[in-house]
Amino acid sequence: MKILIDNALDRYIPSDTVYPPDIYKSIRYSLFAGGKRLRPILVIASAETFGGNRNDVLPFACAIEMIHTYTLIHDDLPALDNDDLRRGKPTNHKEFGEAIAILTGDALLTMAFQIMSEPSAFSLKSSTLILKSIHEIAKAVGVSGTIGGQVVDIQATGKKLDIPTLEYIHTHKTGEMILSAVRVGAILSGCEDDELHALTCYGENIGLAFQVMDDILDVEGESEIMGKTRGSDEKMRKVTYPSVFGLSESKKIASRLIENSIQSLEMFGERGEILKDISEYIIARRF
Repeated sequence: MKILIDNALDRYIPSDTVYPPDIYKSIRYSLFAGGKRLRPILVIASAETFGGNRNDVLPFACAIEMIHTYTLIHDDLPALDNDDLRRGKPTNHKEFGEAIAILTGDALLTMAFQIMSEPSAFSLKSSTLILKSIHEIAKAVGVSGTIGGQVVDIQATGKKLDIPTLEYIHTHKTGEMILSAVRVGAILSGCEDDELHALTCYGENIGLAFQVMDDILDVEGESEIMGKTRGSDEKMRKVTYPSVFGLSESKKIASRLIENSIQSLEMFGERGEILKDISEYIIARRF
């Protein structure tokens, strides 16, 4: 599935021989830096759970990965987390400068909506489902999702937080985009309301679990495997699950979230096996 996504992304992004070359070189630098492609894989896996065709939802899968890459580029900027490494390589602004990094993020976000709204896609699926899916993703990445979580994260740095605020940061900054990936694949494939509700429970649980595991790996992961410097959260005085609950309890919380996500899939039987495998990957991952 990852090869399918990478090939599609390669087709969508012009080569750096196209003018102006620096922006396309920068986009490709970050987009093909070795990401896990979890979010686009979730779009496809969710769609196939309901008999959807992976090629039909591929534009949305790619668009979500572009948006995810945009958030990483901006998250690394000096005004936010000021990170030097991402996936084992210098961050985009270290390689291309802050101005190009900002514009690269802007370009990826804009291109994502261009791809999702391409008129040719309307011949494949209901235009209502396409518009609903675009709205879903816009909401997830906007003020009520990623941006909102990022704002609260910045404002909370170095402060003592209550647990609801910590959970808000994690579920919005990271969880909403993961949840939207799960829901969009199902929506585009015509799932029923009760099925979408079950998948929403699944997506909410894996979204939070993914970020809790990120917090844990920042404490005890290996920098060479993760491709970024261990301990960056502590250095930036970020409030994380380990800083509030401790490592042991954080691992228990992540495990409970994954168990809950798997229970949410029970109504799908064998159809939910791929999504179950993704849950188990999240709790076992080392980067």
